[in-house]
Amino acid sequence: MSDNSTKNSICVVIGASHAGVNLAFALRKEGWEGEVLLFDKDPELPYHRPPLSKTYLQNEEVNLLKAEDSYQKDNISLNLGVSVNSINRENKTIILSDGSHQPYHKLVLATGARPIIPPIPRIENAKNLYPLRTAADVTNIRNAFQNSINKRVVIIGGGYIGLETAASIKKLGGTVTVLERESRILARVTAPEMSDFFMKLHSENGVEILTDKNVISIDVQDDVNTVNCADGSFYIADIIVVGVGIRVNTELAKEAQLVIENGILIDETACTNDNDIYAIGDCTFHKNPHYNRFVRLESVQNAVDQAKVAAAAICGKKIIYNAIPWFWSDQFNVKLQMVGLSEGYNQLFIRKEESETTKISLWYFKDDTLLAVDAINNPKAFVLGTKFIKDGSKIDTTKLIDASVLFKPLNLLI
Repeated sequence: MSDNSTKNSICVVIGASHAGVNLAFALRKEGWEGEVLLFDKDPELPYHRPPLSKTYLQNEEVNLLKAEDSYQKDNISLNLGVSVNSINRENKTIILSDGSHQPYHKLVLATGARPIIPPIPRIENAKNLYPLRTAADVTNIRNAFQNSINKRVVIIGGGYIGLETAASIKKLGGTVTVLERESRILARVTAPEMSDFFMKLHSENGVEILTDKNVISIDVQDDVNTVNCADGSFYIADIIVVGVGIRVNTELAKEAQLVIENGILIDETACTNDNDIYAIGDCTFHKNPHYNRFVRLESVQNAVDQAKVAAAAICGKKIIYNAIPWFWSDQFNVKLQMVGLSEGYNQLFIRKEESETTKISLWYFKDDTLLAVDAINNPKAFVLGTKFIKDGSKIDTTKLIDASVLFKPLNLLI
């Protein structure tokens, strides 16, 4: 900003993961001259979270979002290991866990989500049972794995986190069993064909995936767990990893009487129903203009994009959020890149291309409108899919599934 309107102002950010950290630095780029204070209960320097179930679990070092001295250079106050107990909108303060009050002029909620620990009978007695959401969780899993003699690991939940964790632990030499309650893995997020692909991939790499397995109790004897299922089957585990989903951290917002609808409800500039409070990242319920519906996304891309939009709005510049969502997953030798939202599709086209490695792309349509693309070891399909979705291009699906047709935009468009 060219004037000094923010010089004496304070922007407080609750949550120092991808959304909060990017927001803090984006504020400086937009010209915010006042204080920027980041609070997070995690004592670790802010780090990239997607690698937690991948490379970090495989003994690589955690990857910081920003170097420690970057915060000092941009005059961003980083307050780690500090919990926020409540928000007082009337006085425009947050109350910290030690009882102290921190005033704000603008407040940003980047509170994210936490893993669900299912109410399984006797789960509290389980030995070496962990979720996978933080660096501390991964450290606990690695230490338990290294100290285990038999290294038998049961993963409850066959979503992307569960499957990525299974692949990583298998690479470390563990015996891995994945228990999925639904009739197929990834049932809520992808097509049956993609579920079948990853079932086969894991089977070929020695991971046992079992579906229709509803865990009903956990017993412990001599520090060894027995995971019991409703069908009478049971599985022995030295370590249990729980990956059944997340619960959005909306408690602070709800107590402050912000509007909650499957997350903190925000407008196209990431603003809540309080003009001085914004929300960004996994905790938000926002309208995606491309799909013309409200969504809540667990995505680094969404966190980063919303951070830029909110920072601009806080500095008096209106930028409308209109990003196409994208995601990725790494498992064994497969890189899956996903763009768009496939919910509501009524046609699916699969393209298989000749290659030294498996190269497949799944194209989800609603009638003749492309909704989403899942690309396996195929960055070209991901890039083209992103372009076609953004442009609203009409695609000749007969050419799309014909691998003999050169994969270029002009060759696929109607």
